[in-house]
Amino acid sequence: MTTTRTPRIELGHGDITQMRVDAVVNAAKSSLLGGGGVDGAIHRAGGPTILAECRELRAGRFPDGLPVGRAVATGAGDLPARWVIHTVGPVYGHGPAGSLADCYRSSLAVADELGARSVAFPLISAGAYGWPREDAIRIALTTLAETPSEVTVATLVLFDAETHALAERLRG
Repeated sequence: MTTTRTPRIELGHGDITQMRVDAVVNAAKSSLLGGGGVDGAIHRAGGPTILAECRELRAGRFPDGLPVGRAVATGAGDLPARWVIHTVGPVYGHGPAGSLADCYRSSLAVADELGARSVAFPLISAGAYGWPREDAIRIALTTLAETPSEVTVATLVLFDAETHALAERLRG
């Protein structure tokens, strides 16, 4: 079944691990084994079952790690969501053009496979991976608005008030 609908985009502010949605997107490291920023927060808040499922993925489907721009799901452990969709963002200035948008598109595709209707996204690659915030916000908003999906609500969760205000201005 093909859809022509796109998600309604909302802007959120605060801790993505507290979002009551079907799926939370994790800006993961390729290793899938946790890290800093959003990745570390999701692993800490979700508990050991997320790490155990990620280790299974590494032992099976992704022995060399999850490639940039791809996405894969695990359960959400102790998070209020049902699933975590892990995606690896590009480091700014490295990798193919469009790979940041691929993170959002592939995460929506995985959400569709799961049957998730509400998904919370972090601002992928805008932290330690150095993507300029304004560009990262534009890519996120444009990609979510243009990607057909069965997801009804996609919330871009921005960690600090300054980034949230910038996103509000850019959204218009």
